[in-house]
Amino acid sequence: MDFLNGTLRSANSIAGLFDSVCDCSPAPPAMGLPGAIVRALCAFRPIAVETMGRLIYAPRDLGGSAMEKRISVCLTFDFDAMSVWIGTFHAKSPSAISRGEFGRVGTERLLRMLREWGIRSTWFVPGHTADAFPTTVAKIAEEGHEIAHHGYFHEQAKTPADETLDFDRATAALKRVTGREPVGYRSPAAGLTSATLDCLLQRNFLYDSSMMGNDFSPYYCRVGDQAPADGPFVWGRETNLVEMPFTWGLDDFPAFEFVMTHHGVIPGLHSPSQMYEIWVGDFDYLYDRLGEGVFILTMHPQCIGRGHRLLMLERLVDHMRNRNGVTFRTMSEVALEFKKTTPLTIR
Repeated sequence: MDFLNGTLRSANSIAGLFDSVCDCSPAPPAMGLPGAIVRALCAFRPIAVETMGRLIYAPRDLGGSAMEKRISVCLTFDFDAMSVWIGTFHAKSPSAISRGEFGRVGTERLLRMLREWGIRSTWFVPGHTADAFPTTVAKIAEEGHEIAHHGYFHEQAKTPADETLDFDRATAALKRVTGREPVGYRSPAAGLTSATLDCLLQRNFLYDSSMMGNDFSPYYCRVGDQAPADGPFVWGRETNLVEMPFTWGLDDFPAFEFVMTHHGVIPGLHSPSQMYEIWVGDFDYLYDRLGEGVFILTMHPQCIGRGHRLLMLERLVDHMRNRNGVTFRTMSEVALEFKKTTPLTIR
């Protein structure tokens, strides 16, 4: 009995340490505990359990919060292949263009991983890629993934007329290979023009994923915004086109690709651990602080498809899959649900 009482006293002393660290705001600096230890203590903050008339403590359920979690995760892949080097960077060298060819290798690896996970994803495919790798693009669609629009040559059109031609050429290529017309769009290099949204609306697209007005919540795209250099911003009107927000911080290309251009150098070649810290940090903020929303990750098979980066992606997906209330979905599924639960109010 003396041993048991001593154990209980020790447990209650430990509980006091947890309470002083986790319940005080800020934590008492006199404790001198490093921040990492404080966070670890908070993560395992115990709950009181009464046993034999005494309070003892047990680790808190790692599910964490009483808040019900409703998190959608959209894994998206821009299968640019050679088009990004030809269209965006105007490359002529076979060395540069071959970097896009590796996108097919990365795609095969990603499809195998997604198959093992049982996850459906969204692939933004330029028409040029569909024409270059029809068998691979058809396979993506056959395995249940969404195929979305990403222009034809992965370039910004010079005129609205050029954009319309490029847009329809890409749609025709995707339909020819997959048998379906896309309902979602992501502009090459996040370069919407003033005419792009009108182009999408005229063709009854469901969503765009090129803008950054939110991070974890879809919203309705506007047309008619005005940004004069000598006056206040003028808000346009909302349309029924859903915006599935994009951000460069959740995009692998700037982090991983080393690119030399006439305008400068994209250094790239960051370690996967750096990107893991950023990506998992955004996910954990959404999960722990907000509890509801959509996490949209943008990747490129020619970037993420390298071995050491795929290991990081495996780690990230495992981290997300092990959380309650997390569902992996396609972009169109999330956009359709948004329109159903948040109908557009015409003003």
